[in-house]
Amino acid sequence: MDSYLIQVNGCGDHAPMLDVHLKTNGNSISLGKVKGRKPRWAVRASEMSKKTYNPVRAIVDSMKVEPNPKKAMISLSLGDPTVFGNLPTNDEVTLAVKEVLDSGRYNGYAPSVGYQSCREAVAAYYNCPEAPLKAQDVILTSGCSQAIELALAVLANPGQNILVPRPGFSLYKTLALSMGIEVKLYNLLPEKGWEIDLEHLESLVDEKTACLIVNNPSNPCGSVFSKSHLQKILAVASRQCVPILADEIYGDMVFADCKYEPIATLSTNVPILSCGGLAKRWLVPGWRMGWILIHDRRDIFGNEIRDGLLRLSQRILGPCTIVQGALERILQRTPPEFYHNTLSMLKSNADLCYAALSAIPGLQPVRPAGAMYLMVEIEMEHFPEFENDVEFTERLISEQSVFCLPATCFEYPNFFRVVITVPEEMILEACSRIQEFCEMHYQGAEGAQEECDK
Repeated sequence: MDSYLIQVNGCGDHAPMLDVHLKTNGNSISLGKVKGRKPRWAVRASEMSKKTYNPVRAIVDSMKVEPNPKKAMISLSLGDPTVFGNLPTNDEVTLAVKEVLDSGRYNGYAPSVGYQSCREAVAAYYNCPEAPLKAQDVILTSGCSQAIELALAVLANPGQNILVPRPGFSLYKTLALSMGIEVKLYNLLPEKGWEIDLEHLESLVDEKTACLIVNNPSNPCGSVFSKSHLQKILAVASRQCVPILADEIYGDMVFADCKYEPIATLSTNVPILSCGGLAKRWLVPGWRMGWILIHDRRDIFGNEIRDGLLRLSQRILGPCTIVQGALERILQRTPPEFYHNTLSMLKSNADLCYAALSAIPGLQPVRPAGAMYLMVEIEMEHFPEFENDVEFTERLISEQSVFCLPATCFEYPNFFRVVITVPEEMILEACSRIQEFCEMHYQGAEGAQEECDK
């Protein structure tokens, strides 16, 4: 009968070695010495977590500044329309959720892409002859941010690149870098109402370009692209055979003198993943309900992208089922006057803010056409004591207790962003304080030159 002997040798501080001898039929065969593993703690953060970087948080968290204790803080920095309570959602939206909750029919798991009936409701809401949709063209997600994440993850591999607007929503870069995807920034032109610099955009395309992100209406700019400009963007995408990720979370949130055109309604040959959700138009960002609309009239995405989205959606097993159950009623029964009243309030605030800031020497606001924001240029040569927009906004907090986001957060220095969802009296007070601040620090051409010569 064969026998086996494992001998453990070791001495001093050296790790024990396994001296392995195999005895068979009376003969001993040495298999040599194998170093044993000495268990030890070695828990480290993943490479993905190390690559995940939110520029807004990084910049804001580094602004170690206290507001003026003599003035109440006015925050114009957070893109959450619910903060001040002046923009509640509609009663029909609330009742829809209450009805579903009371029914007890939506407490279990749903399919990872969402209930079929809920996908049908979203498809019916956005379906039109120019861009037809069916339930299979809809993926429900946990907010628009997850919609963007899934769209990026299905379109791009590590080592590829995506085209991102500058200035633009910081999450695009945060998500891409965490996935090992390179970000190429294309310029928007403030002097043209933040239209895309199309020549610059096209110059960035190469063989590794996976998709083009188009954000319309825009965060942080509050701009809305015209039909003709969208057609020019589509022409670039068509020539270069680059699919579009359309961030349309602010879709239809445009002021009365402007028209919103979903980009998919203007093209039959460019494949588009359009990302949207309830957050902004229905004023419920915390409900975390978003969607991806797949527009692929030429079957360029084919089954591969659809199957990829299905597999990716299975990572978290779908969005909140309670809100899913309420979707059909929310989409069908929210009265038109709710949208109208929200936009009227935003337009009024935008006009007030634009007029007030336009009158302040050293500031150049860009008039918005929709969404919830406007961007303001700081003529830094007239504020020589500040090195950049971050220092400018820091001092605005410490002296006037007004918090605006420096546009460095959006890769666009020497601007700042104003959120216009706050109550009217707060907008007026904030603008008054900004005026006082600028008058205190503004220097004309002669004074600025003297400061530079020091």
